[in-house]
Amino acid sequence: MTITLRKALAVLAAGASIGALAGAAHAEGQLNLLTWEGYADASFVAPFEAASGCKVTATYVGSNDDFVPKLVAGGGVYDLISPSIDTAPVTVAAGYIDPIDTSKIQGLEGLYELFRSSPGLTTDGQLWGVPWTWGSIPFMYRTDMITEEPTSIAALWDPKYAGKVSLWDDKSAIYVAARLNGDTNIYALDDAQLEAAKQKLIEQKPLIRKYWGTAGELVNLFASGEVWISNTWGGYQSAELTDQGIPVKEFIPAENAEGWMDSWQIVKGTPNTDCAYAWLNYSLTPEAQCGVSAITGYSVANEASAKACMTPERFAALHQDDANYINSLILWQTPDRLEVYTNTWNAVKAAQ
Repeated sequence: MTITLRKALAVLAAGASIGALAGAAHAEGQLNLLTWEGYADASFVAPFEAASGCKVTATYVGSNDDFVPKLVAGGGVYDLISPSIDTAPVTVAAGYIDPIDTSKIQGLEGLYELFRSSPGLTTDGQLWGVPWTWGSIPFMYRTDMITEEPTSIAALWDPKYAGKVSLWDDKSAIYVAARLNGDTNIYALDDAQLEAAKQKLIEQKPLIRKYWGTAGELVNLFASGEVWISNTWGGYQSAELTDQGIPVKEFIPAENAEGWMDSWQIVKGTPNTDCAYAWLNYSLTPEAQCGVSAITGYSVANEASAKACMTPERFAALHQDDANYINSLILWQTPDRLEVYTNTWNAVKAAQ
């Protein structure tokens, strides 16, 4: 399916019951999102704007490590952010987030229970984010360039792919190297394990074409043939490449892959509260849930909405029929020593 068609289908889906949002209080105003690529696509944002009167502006991040620095520097620019489950507690602890007033949200009961009650989003009976999407961080390769299907992370260290390897420019590169070293406690690595992961990544550097920072950058690297294998945001970049006629395939290696869940959080003190809550309510609807899934290829957090807008085949393909699939992955957690992890990754990039 071409990207144009996928977007068109999302627009048609949004038109089906967008009247429900229009019947709500007409918020009017502006809404500034700090979010990931694909989370503010016009296909499902435009119907929201028309129905709510809220003008949406999006700023995109390439890593969860971008959220807090951008909030620090933003000077009150942002109203909603969409960090992953390992970063949501960090933004709360840093004092940048207001709790969700659940009395203003309809549809929370349709969320998968494991997301609604996630300890990364709930403390002392308060909800700090509205779950939105979820998925995996698999690996992806060009099937026309790599004819023997990889089964291990070790493929990213194979000298025969020198100059054709990439990794996400993110501290999660440490998780990749740690698993290759046999260390599965990737969020609680001790000093020796962190040092071993660092050295493994430094050893890999001569093979790296480029560390990618955005979804679009990795798509371009694969499309141009500069990169043949990398970790990826499951579903999103492979769909973009398939639309371009580039043959790629995702795989979960023998050493497993990470899992993630992203949620919408309200930035403390936002003056655009009405528009923020209008968006939070909209985000749980079938229109928004299938809209974002059509664009990104990700699974979505609202089971009821997914059932309402997906075919049975797509529902099953995205593991919507078994959200516990995410428990077979290594679901992101805030590392025990976040600053040490960040410094370790920066040391890898600085190494000659």
